[in-house]
Amino acid sequence: MLLLHLSDVDEASWARAFAEKLAPYPVVRRGDDFDPADVRYIFVWKPGPDAFNGLTNLAAIFSLGAGVDALLRHPRLPDVPVVRFVDADLSQRMSDYVVAHVTMHHRQYSRFRADQKAHRWSQFYPPSAQQTNVGIMGMGVLGQDAVQRLRPLGFGLRSWSRTPRPIEGVTGFSGDAEFDTFLAKTDILVNLLPLTPQTAGILNAETFAKLRRGGLEGGPVIINAARGGHQKEADIVRALADGVLGAASLDVFEVEPLPKDSPLWDIENCYITPHVAAISSEASGVAYFSRILVDHEAGKPLVNVVDRGRGY
Repeated sequence: MLLLHLSDVDEASWARAFAEKLAPYPVVRRGDDFDPADVRYIFVWKPGPDAFNGLTNLAAIFSLGAGVDALLRHPRLPDVPVVRFVDADLSQRMSDYVVAHVTMHHRQYSRFRADQKAHRWSQFYPPSAQQTNVGIMGMGVLGQDAVQRLRPLGFGLRSWSRTPRPIEGVTGFSGDAEFDTFLAKTDILVNLLPLTPQTAGILNAETFAKLRRGGLEGGPVIINAARGGHQKEADIVRALADGVLGAASLDVFEVEPLPKDSPLWDIENCYITPHVAAISSEASGVAYFSRILVDHEAGKPLVNVVDRGRGY
């Protein structure tokens, strides 16, 4: 039996889609009449405190989100495999966001928007893509897809990850010892890291101060589409005010929804989107997890299982 426990999404619609895809395999929702001991798989998003109560025969947990940091902090998380969502559609959507914001900042959108508001004709010429270095933190599925999309545009590409990830056309760095070297020649810093105790707060004043100066007019830029826990928002506010950063694109925040009194709302060179960079589509999610469930019931191993020690 598959149990759905989804918050902040249309659980009923997902349940109908799973039931149709998996029939005659039973699919149930919270509130239905079923024996929790019969549940072998649970599909979750923002599970409540009682989500796993009575699931004594659970074989696996399917996570709707690509990131599992919040799920791993659940106080009653059972000791069974957690399968994360890895999907080409989700990767494409994230790369769409990254490419849009990288090119926007590279072409000095903040400057030209200010000129337009001031009715000022100023023929400033941005640097070529070849003169601009984009540094991506996190070389998992999302990071690797992003560099593949950026490479044809001609940017200098740099990467930083926990362990070495050699990728053609990308200058790679890894580990704490190479972090400062990675930052030193990065103009646009893109964060796609998983959120772990080691990466929490990594977008901070110390990091910003180590980015390359002189590459982009106004200063280097940060783009965060990973987790709000990666950033220290007070440091971002100060860095944008004093010119340590030229601009920022933020899709995630320490508290969501972003509080109405956050100073980030009113900073002209801070571009805010409400955690929409990449969404897990129902069609691809149902196809992905249904295939995993059917294969596992047939005796095949689970795929994309989270390493709880690493946190992703």
